[in-house]
Amino acid sequence: KTDPDFYRTECPGCGGAAARETDTFDTFLESSWYYARFCSPDNDQAMLDTRVDYWLPVDQYIGGVEHAVLHLLYARFFHKLMRDAGLVKGDEPFTRLLTQGMVLNGGIKMSKSKGNTVDPQALIERYGADTVRLFIMFAAPPDQALEWSESGVEGAHRFLRRLWRQVYLHVSDGGVAPSDHTLTEDQRLLRRKLHETIAKVSDDIGRRYTFNTAIAANMELLNELSRFDDRSPQGRAVMQEALEAIVLMLSPIVPHIAHSLWQALGHADAVVNRAWPRTDEAALARDMLELVVQVNGKLRGHIQVPAGSDRASVETTALENENVRRFITGKTVRKIVVVPDKLVNVVVG
Repeated sequence: KTDPDFYRTECPGCGGAAARETDTFDTFLESSWYYARFCSPDNDQAMLDTRVDYWLPVDQYIGGVEHAVLHLLYARFFHKLMRDAGLVKGDEPFTRLLTQGMVLNGGIKMSKSKGNTVDPQALIERYGADTVRLFIMFAAPPDQALEWSESGVEGAHRFLRRLWRQVYLHVSDGGVAPSDHTLTEDQRLLRRKLHETIAKVSDDIGRRYTFNTAIAANMELLNELSRFDDRSPQGRAVMQEALEAIVLMLSPIVPHIAHSLWQALGHADAVVNRAWPRTDEAALARDMLELVVQVNGKLRGHIQVPAGSDRASVETTALENENVRRFITGKTVRKIVVVPDKLVNVVVG
């Protein structure tokens, strides 16, 4: 459109002056290969260069559900065209897809035309950006509709205040001295809960993208910490480990408060530069296991057995359960099915 030598021409019919049409690319064509162009945006000599081979395919695509039929379809077509032209390698443009849900207000999709949109700026000024971020990510899984609720924002704010208070109380007690003492039962249970939470949150965020359940798991862990009343050196060391892990796990969601709390816990660096917490498999070990006991497939009781118990002892414990005996007395035990570390099913007839 800025090149007169191109658009000025003759009419093939009458020979008079004419202009070539320049608006020939549909918007979807222009937006169907941007992900590849991002790999070499400074190349002014060609569409793409060899950097595209390093970056593609896209690991994670996030977008609205309305993209599924149009944009994603066209992008996939265009990618295969570029593949056939030798511009890219690989058959697919995107590896994984996450479609975002809508934000509702009173059960109705927010829309400027309907005038039911909510400006989050007032809530940000009142509660802070972290609170609003936490509410949005906790209210619903990212692929489902989110119902906007100011009371939900207040609930998110209360949780962050509880976390701040827990760190404040811990820090105000003084520093944490290293301890080689054997863990007490309460300390061991708290560490197990902590590392179960790390494992769950890592899976929720890294594989499932269910940020709401990751936040809920941290809320449960904070509840456990509030009930943990152990001011011994070893107890404080366990508390320090747990608080640091919570701050690390929440830092992608509430980065500002996480940065402050991380430094309050005695660290000079920024929390954003720290690695994700690792699960201590040894902390997950259990001395006793709780198994479900069924009779003919129906739940009839629970039993506690030492970890690593052999099949015979598990069966004996299950048959001696008081409630189980009520349903097998006078009947013939035909088979006992034991699913290790999970359940026992007694089949009677």
